[in-house]
Amino acid sequence: MAMALRCSRHLPALLYRSSFAVTRGLPQAAAGCPALLLDGCGQCAHQMLLTRQLATKKAKGKGQSQARVNISAALVEDIINLEETTEDMQAVVEALKEDFSRNLSVRTSPGALDHIIVMTKDGKFPLNQLGQISQKSPQLIIVNMTDFPESTAAATKAIRESSMNLNPEVDGTIIRVPVPKVTREHRENLAKLAKQSTNKSKEALRKVRSKSINQIKKFKNQVSEDTIWMLEKQIQQMADSTTAEMDKLLAAKTKELLG
Repeated sequence: MAMALRCSRHLPALLYRSSFAVTRGLPQAAAGCPALLLDGCGQCAHQMLLTRQLATKKAKGKGQSQARVNISAALVEDIINLEETTEDMQAVVEALKEDFSRNLSVRTSPGALDHIIVMTKDGKFPLNQLGQISQKSPQLIIVNMTDFPESTAAATKAIRESSMNLNPEVDGTIIRVPVPKVTREHRENLAKLAKQSTNKSKEALRKVRSKSINQIKKFKNQVSEDTIWMLEKQIQQMADSTTAEMDKLLAAKTKELLG
């Protein structure tokens, strides 16, 4: 009897939760669909709702971080390609790494000039496709423009306007590029350029995130609110993780540049 009374006390709460699930309109499983969230799978939607409630409770706790969201890409492939989003975000990181390696070195080397883009009347070309680049001494790099003499002025301008603090000198079709001394000021300028480059990469990352969020919102009338919420949360977490990776790259590069 006592056991029955104790159980009956919890009955209203259970009925309320059941009623809440119904009023939220959890979708029913579609025929032949094990877990797709378009027009929903009741079991998956219920699990997502439960995860959302738990995450909200966790976020309210002092000193506790919000629970991470991890939706299988196969479940939402009709809404968004999460693997493609991951690749786009990683491409931003790889571009930042390449920029650091190519343009932000304490000591200028011939290879650092290879991919400087030169604007010519025939289009854009890497410097190493227009001229022969060699190092005559530790303090001097030579760019021989004999094959494309008409592009000498454009190549000189591109070198001067690069982010490497170079001041080229022209002698006919030969461009002499003095290698700047490694001063404290030069190191600090490179560190500032690294910060600027990272900020540009973060802006590119925000565009990737916004593009993905907008793609998800196109389905707001076809899937549950919780599906949209979970996907947006996962993409934001992916972006946060990528931002943290870029911050680590910047910290390491700044340490290298400042010595």
